[in-house]
Amino acid sequence: MNAIDLNRRIALLTGGGGGIGRAVAERFAASGATVIVWDLSGPADERVDVTDEAAVTAAMQRLLARHGRLDILVNCAGITGPNLRIEDYPLADWQRTVDISLKSTFLCCKAAVPAMRAQNSGRIVNLASIAGKEGNATMTAYSAAKGAVIALTKALGRELADTGIRVNCVAPAVIATPMNRQMTSEAYAAVIAKIPLGRPGQPEEVAAMIAWLASDECSFSTGACFDLSGGRATY
Repeated sequence: MNAIDLNRRIALLTGGGGGIGRAVAERFAASGATVIVWDLSGPADERVDVTDEAAVTAAMQRLLARHGRLDILVNCAGITGPNLRIEDYPLADWQRTVDISLKSTFLCCKAAVPAMRAQNSGRIVNLASIAGKEGNATMTAYSAAKGAVIALTKALGRELADTGIRVNCVAPAVIATPMNRQMTSEAYAAVIAKIPLGRPGQPEEVAAMIAWLASDECSFSTGACFDLSGGRATY
């Protein structure tokens, strides 16, 4: 399990109190990393509203003052939002879903990159979704936000290609986490039916992929999207 070496790495996880985030935190810690979790619910090292630029900037300054560097950023913060037809979708819910799932990724990347540039090294891994590639009916905000996370990853990977920083994202299908309780039973059954393996993924499976993307072994991949879809992804 711990073949990936993250020894002495300083790793920041947003949304680290959630199912995937918690699995990533445990995997990183077991691999030798010092893990800092930002979240507003569940276990966290610091309560940070990652949709607030001032809060993110201040928290990043505190992290760098304490640890002196940042080697890994994993953006796990996100929500699915309600399952509603677009004509019934309240703008406030749309904005909240996009803010937590997309704006937070932009703000944390913006705050992390200067430190990584200064040390000419770093790994950024963003959590996207198969919904960002194929779209999920009645989940327009989530699908749009995760599609934008993929595009942001591709753009930032190219922007930083002349540095030692690598930027990639993962696009899971349904993962067995508490976040799926936000979905209706009908919506959950519909997305499981699209997975050829016939089951949801496990948080530990996502963590294994992210651990590799966060390691020195991931040296020739940047701006890429890695699928964890049980066979659902077609491109």
